Amino acid sequence: MTTLDGRRVQTRSELMETYDLGRSTLEKWFRERSQNGHPEPAGTIGNQLAWDAEEWARWYKTRDTSPQTPSGLATRDDLMAKHNLTRHTLKKLWAERDTNNHPAPAHQSGKSLYWNESAWTTWYTNYTQSAPAESPDDLVTLAEAARILGLAQSSATVYAKRPPAGWPEPAEEVPLAGGRVRRLYRRSDIETYAAKKQDPR
Repeated sequence: MTTLDGRRVQTRSELMETYDLGRSTLEKWFRERSQNGHPEPAGTIGNQLAWDAEEWARWYKTRDTSPQTPSGLATRDDLMAKHNLTRHTLKKLWAERDTNNHPAPAHQSGKSLYWNESAWTTWYTNYTQSAPAESPDDLVTLAEAARILGLAQSSATVYAKRPPAGWPEPAEEVPLAGGRVRRLYRRSDIETYAAKKQDPR
């Protein structure tokens, strides 16, 4: 762990890894620190803010999480912890709900979604037992890549002409009528891109 003036500190990227939190969540908590008591930075490491590791851990453990999760329901963070899943996997399952029958949320508070925990667990158990095995070498279309990334299909179609940083090269290009081309990508390359996008260190 990084030290600063003899104190153990963590940058936002290190907090993301340690607590399995998204960057947007950490940025939101920091913006709202006057209301939620989020610690002030202890200093900077390079061009990154850093927080006292022990102070931040204490705050995170005791922070006000109101409104409390309703009894019997689970947030995405709860599901991550209880089923040992990544945020990317849960977002992918949710993005594919039209084809995998992912349960609808049982409750919504603001932007927070809550699922019936027992119903979700039953669905996920059945899903993992029946889902076909996916090979990292499988080739996927842009539309399938969008589902893997949890994006709307229209968001990914522009990547072929205006690829974002880190976007993989197609593994295969299939000529179509009218001079068009269907680009196919390795599933492993798309999943690697997704992981780097989630934790861009």
